[in-house]
Amino acid sequence: MAAARRWLAEAAGSPLVGRVRVVVIERADAANEQIQNALLKGLEEPADRQLFILVADDLYRLLPTIRSRAGLVRLATVSSDAIAEYLVEHESVTDEQARTLARLAGGRMGEALAFARDPNIIDWRRRTQHELVALLERGPAERMGAVRDLIDDRARMSRGDDPSEDGEPGVRAPTAVQRAAAAAIVDLWVDLARDLIVARSGAPDLATSEELVSDLASVARRIAPAQLAAAAAGLERARGAVAENVSPRLALEFAMLAWPRLAPAVA
Repeated sequence: MAAARRWLAEAAGSPLVGRVRVVVIERADAANEQIQNALLKGLEEPADRQLFILVADDLYRLLPTIRSRAGLVRLATVSSDAIAEYLVEHESVTDEQARTLARLAGGRMGEALAFARDPNIIDWRRRTQHELVALLERGPAERMGAVRDLIDDRARMSRGDDPSEDGEPGVRAPTAVQRAAAAAIVDLWVDLARDLIVARSGAPDLATSEELVSDLASVARRIAPAQLAAAAAGLERARGAVAENVSPRLALEFAMLAWPRLAPAVA
């Protein structure tokens, strides 16, 4: 709370260069109530040459008092066809690659561009989703043991290290890098949980994770809908915990507790 107030104080005031100081707050909906109340003070009494832009996935996770003081701009997703066409024309990828990347991006042009420009991201997503699916059949000890490996794997990629290397024994990434890694893992995990729900409901063609996990539909049929709903809720809480500076490892361990177990396969 104190850190949020210090940041708002530093962000306040007129710009040094240009006509307007623009303050962009990403994932504003992930902030807790105390931080949002601190932000409200800046929105209630903005400087004449100051503009706040709040980016939120879920409008209704923002306080009503914030929503009432902000103008709403909805950003729609881009069609897969439009994304694929752009990638072919501007990113030197084949038609087939472009269609795959557009589907994985789920209508988000920025993600599609990131996928096209750094193939390691797709490799990491495939590797991580396969691990999370495998963990559906493993017990608590193996799940908790996987948390550190998942964080280290993403942290190495973020630093530009070779993802196939384990790194120096005992060397841990800085906390900020671990937190960013945990946030990326939870985002991917939420996507996977959503796709399992979609596949379980009988629409596997709408599950973008099918591009990376070929047996997603058969996996989804072995999980009760109530378990999938509980897992999705647990992952959203884990996402909020990472945003609120909870230990990255603790946040992912909490998510592991909510991750369901597969029912025995039916012959």
